[in-house]
Amino acid sequence: MTHDRPVDPDLDTDATDAAARAVPQHLRWSSVALVAVGGTLGAALRELLVLAFPVTGSLDVVIFCINFSGALALGVLLESLVRSGPEDDRRRHLRLLLGTGVLGGYTTYSTLATQTARLVGDGQAGLAVLYSLGTLLLGALATWTGIALASWLRRPRRSRRSA
Repeated sequence: MTHDRPVDPDLDTDATDAAARAVPQHLRWSSVALVAVGGTLGAALRELLVLAFPVTGSLDVVIFCINFSGALALGVLLESLVRSGPEDDRRRHLRLLLGTGVLGGYTTYSTLATQTARLVGDGQAGLAVLYSLGTLLLGALATWTGIALASWLRRPRRSRRSA
């Protein structure tokens, strides 16, 4: 569709759609807002858990559990979205809100790094290595488990029984 005059994007839906597609997803205000809202909720949930279960020893078990459960939830979420159909606005918004936002705010690998450095500074280098590598490896295992769980749950009931 060609125009001799400038196009009013509020009136011409084709121009509006084309303009919206020209802006990368990560630069759209709606995407940024979804991530910000989700991140706020996830960080608030993490803080509630940290306050409810204070650190009692050398290791912060709560942060370990938060990172582990967040990795598991991310695996479930992303696999569920992939298996529910092709990428569309609804799935993209759920991924941004829940995955990047909530779970990104909920998990905290910066605290893992800080705790690892604290353990090294306290002369517990072996525990620091065990804690950091254990968190990363078990986090990867949790993500894989989440993917497998979502894959299994999305199967028809008949094939689930035989698995």
